[in-house]
Amino acid sequence: MRRLACAMAVLLFAGTGSSAQGDRATQGPPSITGTWTGTWSAYSPARATTPPKELCAKLTAAIDQKGDVWQAVFEGDCGRPYKYTITMEGRLVGGVVMFKGTADLGPRDGGVYDWIGRANNDEFVGFFTSAAYTGVFSMTRPK
Repeated sequence: MRRLACAMAVLLFAGTGSSAQGDRATQGPPSITGTWTGTWSAYSPARATTPPKELCAKLTAAIDQKGDVWQAVFEGDCGRPYKYTITMEGRLVGGVVMFKGTADLGPRDGGVYDWIGRANNDEFVGFFTSAAYTGVFSMTRPK
């Protein structure tokens, strides 16, 4: 009797898992291209326990897919206007695209940055670090 109950539980669990996988597969990959808006903040790694040094509310990104990579143009104003074009590597994992990249923003803007992020249809979040700064960004679709 116990074996029958265990077998039924395994079949029920397996059926539920494949149903969820099937739902995710029918949705297709998330649409990452287009316009995003949000904020970013940075702090000095030497004082990681202190609040962010900067919080800049004007961050926009325009993202296009070019083959297996995405190109993002980030721009905003944080004491002065900025605009960077970044190439991002990405891979589909479940229902999100996981990104990574390295970009040299020049000595005036902190030099070389490494970053990671994830995006779905509605949210794009990430973490960045350089020799001088560490921080986060968060963007959503404009309303």
